[in-house]
Amino acid sequence: MMGGGILAMALVGVLAGWLAGRLVKGRGFGLLGNMVLGVLGAVVAGLLLPRLGFGAGGGLVISVLHATLGAVVLLVLARLVKQA
Repeated sequence: MMGGGILAMALVGVLAGWLAGRLVKGRGFGLLGNMVLGVLGAVVAGLLLPRLGFGAGGGLVISVLHATLGAVVLLVLARLVKQA
């Protein structure tokens, strides 16, 4: 993957983390923590969703939606672990 692709994934992940933080209410990890989880969610979504049959293509909006889905899943799991 080229450097521009990694930067684009990071920017999409930051946006997805912010969106996921807004969608998942309650005590969170703060803006920075949610953004880090968003970047990780973008990676998870980029790896898992194509294997589940959801195409990796589709442009910026689809990429943000996929990354947000991954970030929401990670935020929910992280909050469950944090509570335990």
